[in-house]
Amino acid sequence: MMHNTKWSLTGVLVGACFALVSQAPATWLAKAINNASQQRFVLQNAQGTVWRGSALALLAEGSQAAHTLATPLPTRLHWNFSTGFDSYLMRLVMRAQIQSACCTPTPLQLAISLGWQGLRIDVVDQQSQWPAHWLVGLGAPWNTVQPEGTMQLRTENLTWQSNASTSSMQGTAELTLSQLATPLSTLRPLGTYRLRVQGGDTMAVTLATLEGGLQLSGHGQWANGRLRFKGEARAQPAFEAALSNLLNILGQRQGAISIMELG
Repeated sequence: MMHNTKWSLTGVLVGACFALVSQAPATWLAKAINNASQQRFVLQNAQGTVWRGSALALLAEGSQAAHTLATPLPTRLHWNFSTGFDSYLMRLVMRAQIQSACCTPTPLQLAISLGWQGLRIDVVDQQSQWPAHWLVGLGAPWNTVQPEGTMQLRTENLTWQSNASTSSMQGTAELTLSQLATPLSTLRPLGTYRLRVQGGDTMAVTLATLEGGLQLSGHGQWANGRLRFKGEARAQPAFEAALSNLLNILGQRQGAISIMELG
């Protein structure tokens, strides 16, 4: 009798633990993401559970006070997680689908796996579109520039792997800023630009102008968790007067050129 009671109690405890984990509120996930991103990617008003829920998603410059100045996506961000075990790779795998009606024609799909080689994230090739004004929440210079337009994100064979000592990225991510505009210039739009991140032993970052009166270009590297970037902004001759104020804000002026540096 005592033996049966012990097993019954064990079953109740296991069931309770499973129910607690499976029904954990979405606010737990929101808090974890907010803290992990140092309050830069923030989920507010989370609803549902850790495994299936939604929230308002915003970008912020890293403080609670900045959240009130940030603009969330126009539609809620929805997520759906599932877990399993890859016996071939001997890794625990969590699969995620993320979508928002404004921005993802098809859900973004990730596979997050954990094994003896560390943490690995695989991103299914995808394209999505995001409002440029969403960047304002990140603070300077975006809160000054107040960008308008759209951002198209495309990934190809993108993976990120991290262990105790190093992290690396393979594959490609491209962000195209289309028909970019700002209240700081009478020239509307400024142009269309592409930021490309190429993975490898050292991640390479390039910025190029596809079209427009404002010409942007630059190169950089992401190494040891830090981005070092140097670029320049200049106006086509016909638009120098309209872009003079904006060039002063984008970087240090050297004649007709504005030098942009990070890191």
